[in-house]
Amino acid sequence: MTQLLRVQNFGVSRDGFGTGEGQSFEHPFGHANPMDFFWWAGATASWPNRTDPGGSRGIDDYFTRDYERNIGAEIMGRNKFGYQRGPWEDHEWQGWWGDEPPFHTPVFVLTHHLRPSFTLSDTTFHFLDATPAEALEQAKAAADGRDVRLGGGTTVIREFLDADLVDTLHIALAPVELGRGERLWDSPDDLLDRFHREEVQSPSGVTHLIYWRR
Repeated sequence: MTQLLRVQNFGVSRDGFGTGEGQSFEHPFGHANPMDFFWWAGATASWPNRTDPGGSRGIDDYFTRDYERNIGAEIMGRNKFGYQRGPWEDHEWQGWWGDEPPFHTPVFVLTHHLRPSFTLSDTTFHFLDATPAEALEQAKAAADGRDVRLGGGTTVIREFLDADLVDTLHIALAPVELGRGERLWDSPDDLLDRFHREEVQSPSGVTHLIYWRR
């Protein structure tokens, strides 16, 4: 069975940015509001943190449910894992997600500053100083035949795209402009030399862009 490297539910602003400028502990997305990217998923019936009944169905709910389908491992960059830069100053920091991370798989964090692996609930975080190809090889081995999700952030997705390792992408194009930050692309057409694309406009206002290899 072919194992895919998938980007899923990754939010990008109308002007091409996947996050804002100036990330910190207080502002994980820099000057951007996280809900600018994720409000559509949070409003669905399948949103995992929903505490009240209800929520929308339809295309937004489909992509929210599809997030975990057949995923056996995740790769992310250090900036998605946390706000610290350079050598680790605080090994007590174990990510933004508390004692119950939402991944439920091995997670491989790319960083030039290694630290020991640790486990929270059913998620084990491993820290790699590796090329995209090396990281993908380790993640596929850990995924037990299932697909690998490339979780971001923006810089990591660009690195894996540049290495021609990404098989499918689902980008949630948000109707906001950031003006600055980490840019995924100049235009959604930038990937069309290597990928097919379909666009689905949701009633929520987000545009779902689905890319798959030519």
